[in-house]
Amino acid sequence: MNNFKQIDVEPKLASAINPRIGLIALSTDFTIEQDFRRICYNLPVDIFVNRIPFDNPLNHENYLKMADHLPNIAKNILPDQELNTLAYGCTSGTVAIGENIIANQIYKSKPNTYVTTPITAALKAFSNLNIKKISVLTPYPKNINETVFNYLLKNNIDVLNFSSFNLNYDSEIARVDPKHIIKTIKDMEYADSDAIFVSCTALRMVEVLQEAEDNINKIIISSNQSIIWDSLRSVKINDKIANYGKLFLN
Repeated sequence: MNNFKQIDVEPKLASAINPRIGLIALSTDFTIEQDFRRICYNLPVDIFVNRIPFDNPLNHENYLKMADHLPNIAKNILPDQELNTLAYGCTSGTVAIGENIIANQIYKSKPNTYVTTPITAALKAFSNLNIKKISVLTPYPKNINETVFNYLLKNNIDVLNFSSFNLNYDSEIARVDPKHIIKTIKDMEYADSDAIFVSCTALRMVEVLQEAEDNINKIIISSNQSIIWDSLRSVKINDKIANYGKLFLN
């Protein structure tokens, strides 16, 4: 054929089958997107990701800057299309900005979407597993840890002890050796706790969570584990998923 000639054929458009989960990840986060893919692999769900501008180091001022970006970042996850769930991926950022503010900012562009955050999901996990007393491990600097501590207390969670790697950059947090996380958890004081909460979406906890949980015979809840659990349960995917802690077997 020397001249272009198009043959029009009738398309057959299928309706969307899988529920849609949107993820707002920090521009500096190396980990949360990988954890969503790791746990949701082969599940009947579609994951769509957009990244929100964030400047390290970790501090209150930088967290608050994210709030104004949320409507546009959410809007640009499948523009003009509905999402079933939208997960905002920053634990300490949620504590700084506030769960309600984050949800209301997202509703400006995705009004019919279920919104979750790591701290929202962790608190649901605590309630689901009847966890009242926890030991906490984070990678954050001290001033951020104090805000997380106070937030947990405000939500009627008794924090028995609090450990931290005292890091300021997500690039450093993502480089913490997962095997070292296991050792750190093993060395923590957790005997009187119902569970250990490992906070931060950038920390590579999910990939060793089951090993760490088996090692100490104690429930472990992490930021990424819990937000993925809450996201999946919100779209009625109730499968028991092995190798990611007791939470996913509940």
